[in-house]
Amino acid sequence: MDYTKLDCPEFTQEEKSYILSTRIRVGRNLADFPLGPGISKDQRDQVEHYVVTALNKFQGDLKGRYYALGSMSERDRQQLIDDHFLFKEGDRFLQAAGLNR
Repeated sequence: MDYTKLDCPEFTQEEKSYILSTRIRVGRNLADFPLGPGISKDQRDQVEHYVVTALNKFQGDLKGRYYALGSMSERDRQQLIDDHFLFKEGDRFLQAAGLNR
């Protein structure tokens, strides 16, 4: 998982123009924490704390804004859904996996 070992040519200007945005999806567990369906509220809060602490250390192009689900405005929530960064409530796949809480 060392990006410096990747052999990737630079994008051309045309290729760069196709990239509008990117995102990082945390879809696996952290050490000592169960996967989403089996995690408790306290454990989710701990995971969020660890992730926010790490995200706050990002600089330059990686620096961004973290949106906590429990405290974001309705306007921000809808914008993140419209931009495909946040699932809509009631997603049947998340519900089936026990992750829609």
